[in-house]
Formats: sequence, C-alpha cells, structure tokens
Amino acid sequence: MATDLYNPASQRAVEALAAKLRRRQVLGSRTAALETVVVLRQVISKARFTNIEQLVGIIRSVGRKLVEAQPKEHAVGNTVRKLLHLLREEYHNATKRSASTSPGGFSIAKFVLQGQPKKQAAGPKAESSLVLREDDPDDPDSFARTLKPVLMEAIQDVLDELETVYDNISKSAKDHIHSDEIILTIGQSHTVEAFLKSAAHYRNYTVIVAESGPSYGGHDMANSLSSAGISTFLVPDSSIYALMSRVNKLILGAHAILANGGMFAVTGSLLAATAAHAHSTPVVVCAGQFKLTPLWNLYHEYAALDFADPSSVLGFEEGDLVDKVDVLNPYYDYVQPELVDVYITNDGDHPPSSVYRLIKESYGDEDKL
Repeated sequence: MATDLYNPASQRAVEALAAKLRRRQVLGSRTAALETVVVLRQVISKARFTNIEQLVGIIRSVGRKLVEAQPKEHAVGNTVRKLLHLLREEYHNATKRSASTSPGGFSIAKFVLQGQPKKQAAGPKAESSLVLREDDPDDPDSFARTLKPVLMEAIQDVLDELETVYDNISKSAKDHIHSDEIILTIGQSHTVEAFLKSAAHYRNYTVIVAESGPSYGGHDMANSLSSAGISTFLVPDSSIYALMSRVNKLILGAHAILANGGMFAVTGSLLAATAAHAHSTPVVVCAGQFKLTPLWNLYHEYAALDFADPSSVLGFEEGDLVDKVDVLNPYYDYVQPELVDVYITNDGDHPPSSVYRLIKESYGDEDKL
C-alpha cells in the first residue's frame, strides 16, 4: 500500500487537512491549494521510495484522501495533478540526462533544445551528476535521495506561484480598466479585489458591488474598496439588470474553471453574466491558473450541487411555511462559456475556447485521481 510508505507524522498532517476540508474550515481556493502543497511537500520529504511508481502512488493516495474529504474544493485535486505533472517532467528530464553519456555531435535538434550550439559541451557535463538508480539493491535510498532535491525545487516553484498569484493577475489591470468607467462586480473575491485596487493606482473609476445574498460578501468587498479610495456603491442583487445598461464592464471571480470554458462562481454570477450578455457588456473573469479543472460534465441545474444552510434564506422561525416549501441555497452558479469574454490569469489573458489547451499543458492525461 502506498500509504505504508510515508511516516506517521505525514499521515497525521494529511488526516488533519482532510478533517479541515471536510468541516469547511479551509476557506478559499487559494488557501486550500497552499495547504495542499505544504502537506504534499512534507509527505514527499519524509517518504521512502525506490522507484517512480511508488512515489506516484504515494502522492495519488494522499490526493484521493484529500479530494474525497471535500470533492467540491477543486483546487485541491488541481494542485495534486499539477505536482504529479511536474514530478513526471523532472523524472523524464533526469532520465534523459543520465542516459546521455557523451556530448555527441552537433545536430539541429540539439541546437533547438539547447538554444545555442556553444553550450553543447558544457550542458551535459553540468547535468551528468544527477543519475537515477531505481530499485538499487545495494543502496535502496539512492533514488529518493537523488530525486527529492529536484522535487523540492519544483514544489517551491508551485508555492511561489500561488503566493504571487494576486500580484501577477493584477499586473494587467490598467490595460483592462480605463478612466471614468463603471465596473460591476458581485460578492467578495480576493482576486478581483486585488485587481481593482491595482487599477486604482492608474485610473479613476467607479465600482458597483452587488451584495450577493444571503452571504452578503459584497458588504466586505465594498468596505475594502472604499477604504482603498475607490468610488464604490453597494447595491442589492435585484438591481443588477436595471443598472447593467450603465455598466462598462462586469468583472467576476471564479471558484473553478472547467475544461469546456465554463466556470463555477459565487451565487448570483449567472444572473449578472446573463444581464451583461443581454446588454452586450464585456464579462471579464479574474482567476489563477490553479483553478483550471480538467473536468467536463459537472454542471447541473444547481451548478456544483453544493448547498449552504437554507436557514439563511428561510429561517425556522417562519413556522408553517417551512414545512410547505423546499429551500435551496447553492454555493455556486454555473456560468456557461458563451457568457464569458476573457479569463485573466497569472499567465496572461485567454478566451474560454483556449481553456482546454491550457489544461492539457498543465496536467498529464495519466494523472487522474
């Protein structure tokens, strides 16, 4: 069993994160992704393995446990798939380096791969120190000892990407928001918040924030933007359609971006996107690439089939009325790809039609959980 290959301390860390995910104590996709990377780094650093299959089995078993704890938090599974993809890349690169024993002659293929022909002699010598020996009976730990430092660097790159995702997305804010525009957003999204605050350094504009009942996250969003000196108005969700004719751009956050170019977003996003489509208002979505989810048929009449407490919509104090109605309070809406104009990620701007290509580049087909 793969779970027998990592130590009790790592198992406790995995169980602790699974319990937090199950109880919804980890709030936000970015936080869930960060905690997943930290736990996987601990598991890999302390694991014992003699070949690549054992290591992949360890990571997969941890990933399955975390995903099963909270299937609706797609950032967890995305992060595990990303690390598996990086692991295979590092392993294949190391295998190719160890297989090349001599510099060999010059060729067009090597020129394209290495960039310049003069680096040909120095490249293999510098990289030949990394030799992988799988299932070595004389030194069983040699494979793990050689591969772990490379994997730790790759994991650190993923952590750095997650920690700087807001800054990288916000870099293009001034190119999308212009002076005197009226921007509409809904609820609270830390990505959208950072994006709007970044644009405020270069442009004077107005933001209308829909309160997003019954969670009313828009209240905190409006307070934060107003504190940053941005002209901000808080409006009820019922006024979105009436105000849309005056809005220049709708900016939304995303919980998960699906392979067909659609997305899961906070409840009310479908209402806003549909109103924007009716008024030919551009819909811009700000989201990190860690939210790209290689799943297709998730959408349903009630999006992710993830529901919050109905008492915030209709409380038990209503008496007889509670027994006569079914109250649904979904966490997310499913927004179709035809309602979105562009996704702004930490790796540039992409139309919904190119999301599938981005997912193919980010995850391997064999890395299913």
